[in-house]
Amino acid sequence: MPGVLLQILLTPLVGAALTFLFRRRGGHLVGWIASAALLYTTALVVMVGLDVAGGAVVAEDYLVIAPDIRFGLLADGLSLPTLAVVLLLCTALTIYSIRYVEHRVEVLYGDLSREQQTGYYARFFCLVPLFPAGFIGTILSTNLVSVYFFMEVLTLTLFFLMAFFGYRERVRVAFISLSWGIIGALLFLVAALIVYSQTGSLEISDIGAMAGTPLVTLTIGLFLISLMMKLAVLPFHVWMPSVHAEHPTCIAGLLAVYANLAVYILIRVTVIPLTEDFAAFGTPLMLAALVTMVYGSLLTLAQTDIKRLAACSTISQIAYSVLGLGALTATGVEGGMFFFLSHVMGKTVFFSTAGIVVYTTGVRDMREMGGLARKMPITAGLWVAGCMMLSGFPPFSSFTAEWIMFTGIFERGVASGPLGVAIAVGGLLAILLTVAYTFGAARQIFFGPLNPAFEDKPLKDPKWTMTVPLMVVATVSLVMGLYPRVIMDLLHSVIAAN
Repeated sequence: MPGVLLQILLTPLVGAALTFLFRRRGGHLVGWIASAALLYTTALVVMVGLDVAGGAVVAEDYLVIAPDIRFGLLADGLSLPTLAVVLLLCTALTIYSIRYVEHRVEVLYGDLSREQQTGYYARFFCLVPLFPAGFIGTILSTNLVSVYFFMEVLTLTLFFLMAFFGYRERVRVAFISLSWGIIGALLFLVAALIVYSQTGSLEISDIGAMAGTPLVTLTIGLFLISLMMKLAVLPFHVWMPSVHAEHPTCIAGLLAVYANLAVYILIRVTVIPLTEDFAAFGTPLMLAALVTMVYGSLLTLAQTDIKRLAACSTISQIAYSVLGLGALTATGVEGGMFFFLSHVMGKTVFFSTAGIVVYTTGVRDMREMGGLARKMPITAGLWVAGCMMLSGFPPFSSFTAEWIMFTGIFERGVASGPLGVAIAVGGLLAILLTVAYTFGAARQIFFGPLNPAFEDKPLKDPKWTMTVPLMVVATVSLVMGLYPRVIMDLLHSVIAAN
């Protein structure tokens, strides 16, 4: 299909435009308009995926925006599986949001007229398709300035969703998110300009010409700092707990993608084209990842707020992919990329289930919960699935990803000496902390005696629009765990070939 990649990029924007046009007459149907647009987009990605799985590379080059700034799109073995998983989550969470946002509007704006409440509801579904559009542009773009532009689209979308859909504390946190996002993106742009000064090109495919030049270390360093700010690697983690805990819970999985996507960008703009020069950053990056994994886990164990627990866990979980990337072996990088895809699926199920608990009970403090599995068995099952996905339990894809990733990490560790082995062993042991905070929270929230405060409350599992999308995500993770070769062959075709 001619122009299929451009169609993939534009369809969510068309969905946003239609949502805006029907915001008054469509009422609460606008959520389904946005969802339909993303379902169609996902179908297009599956169609392109069949070609890429067959060995094709789909590239589209459209126009020159300014001298040396071209707008092009590329679907290959690295970008296509990333895009497919990301769009799955965007679609699932948009459907999940249909009922969740309706409820939150009633809670936050119950004193307003029905028409005003509908306006807030429609505003959300006008904005949320900009997330998949930003993700698509970031993943498929072939030009560094295009990547910068779409990163800013994501930052601004997150800001508006937080600032225009919530309370005063959320507005404050929205500005924190905006500040960190803009600073990180500007550092990325500075690195891109240095690449241009040395190569005369802003195309990602030409970055390899920087190899061995005097400014290559500075360029990689700027790219790393820029993207480590997104990844919340210590000491750039300070924005994550508040931002990830205070945004609308229905987009928690999208914020996880927003942060984790930096792993994909790092692989695309530094690891693949500048492997030898990047090697000097490998061990420091692995050390930073290990410290972040342990610190993030301990911070998570200290939480009593269910949303902050899910938010803080992101800090430690992202660092696993960074650990694999820092190993700089083909297996480690491919496993780190596979873990990124597995983690965002697990985080979507885990955090969205936390949203269901808050949605149903109106309580965020886990100390006030207990025994909820009796009244909400499906929700309890989803939480346990999320625990298994984040902790790397078979048969979910995170187990397979960790197995592959740590194979590469230990390969690097054995080759580099005692420090490398110690980092690898430390990373493996850190998984136990993940098990502790995920399943420990499960015991506190869902098992044991039912809190007397909930005895007479008509608590039950929510409507299917909130549970079925999460079941689909968990099922996809399970299938990817049982049949990882489909994903790994695609990643290998790009990462190992360079």
